[in-house]
Amino acid sequence: MAVDVAVLIKEAQAQLAEQAVPNRFLDRLEAGRVPRAQLRALAGELYRLVRSDRRSFALLAARFPDAPAGDLFLAMAQGEGEALRLLLDFAAELEMEEWELAAYEPKPLAQAYPAYLTQTSLYGSRSDIALALLANVEESGAHYARVADALRSGYGFDEAAVGHFRFFADTPPELLDQATATLAAGLAAGDDPVEAVRTARLVHAYENAFWGALAEDAPAH
Repeated sequence: MAVDVAVLIKEAQAQLAEQAVPNRFLDRLEAGRVPRAQLRALAGELYRLVRSDRRSFALLAARFPDAPAGDLFLAMAQGEGEALRLLLDFAAELEMEEWELAAYEPKPLAQAYPAYLTQTSLYGSRSDIALALLANVEESGAHYARVADALRSGYGFDEAAVGHFRFFADTPPELLDQATATLAAGLAAGDDPVEAVRTARLVHAYENAFWGALAEDAPAH
């Protein structure tokens, strides 16, 4: 039986809404209660995450080279490369050089998300990541927008320094169209819709774990 793509996306989004949790790190950031050391930790975690995700998307493009999947995953890999460049501007505002980002010791739970993405890029279907993107894009983008706005208003960062967060706050519609087409093609080829929804849910949970790990060391008051 054919799977309705729009219905599947709504099902995934409903499951994500059920596991929504407060983002304590962003709440404290907006209140101006995240110290500079924690902002440096954010830069270090993101440096490792983005570099890993770029390789994961490149691997997916190699596994699924035909359009629309190949075009989607190549665009996502290239996007991570641009995000990495912009992250260096954020680090520079924190007086961090790239070697310091590379030397940063990551928190295990903060890196659970990229580790899971790597696992999925190796063993998952094209539909898994496509649905995860479509189901998570609104909340994930809102989180990055909150970071950018908080850094501008509460910490005095200029727009160039928050470019990394602006980049992920606004996903191009054409990329979402490619993701929808990839999901439809994958499902038509026999990808498991249940596994795709499960992947979307786990990606969401691991993204929450990323922010939660950063909040652990941020002051509560």
